[in-house]
Amino acid sequence: MAPVKVFGPAKSINVARVLLCLEEVGAEYELVHMDLFQAKEQKSPEHLARNPFGLVPALQDGDLVLFEARAIAKYKTEQADLLREGDPEEAAMVDVWTEVEAHQYRQALRLIMLECFLNPTLRGLPTNQAVVDEAVEKTKKVLEIYEARLSEHRYLAGDFFSFADLNHFASTFYIVDATPYGSLLDSYPRVKAWWEDLMSRPSFKKISANMTTKV
Repeated sequence: MAPVKVFGPAKSINVARVLLCLEEVGAEYELVHMDLFQAKEQKSPEHLARNPFGLVPALQDGDLVLFEARAIAKYKTEQADLLREGDPEEAAMVDVWTEVEAHQYRQALRLIMLECFLNPTLRGLPTNQAVVDEAVEKTKKVLEIYEARLSEHRYLAGDFFSFADLNHFASTFYIVDATPYGSLLDSYPRVKAWWEDLMSRPSFKKISANMTTKV
């Protein structure tokens, strides 16, 4: 069976989300790099045929073409037990914490990444410290909730590793690796232990090696 193709740069948060899931389930894949900033290949007719919104990633699996990172990741992890679909209560908790990542966790971290990493390094824009300070306070409130949750369970959906944990990888990685605010986790020992646990997994190590901003 031919490997699936993933279109987009390895350092993209959403591309990394997909690659991590593919690694975790042991799927064969080919990464087709795209230049988003100079050539703007995501806006080419070829890519718009894959994703009409002109964004990454897109995935091609035989005749099937998908876009939207979370949908792609869920499609592939259905082949493993990461969605816990055999147990309705566990599956529901996976869904809950997957939604929390999308609507609370990533939204809290997003402006820190934007102002401390993406704007200065990729767009040549100065950091707006007032925006960062507000985002840090929001992040602390979210991390307090995560600390409470992880004091009860080893992982977010329960005492089992799941799709919910996978979805937190890229945003957390960039906060730790590419901004001055990785030390935020130090104040939340359960969150830090959870993150270190995740980063010990072979799939996390492999994908993070291609994302690091450090020389």
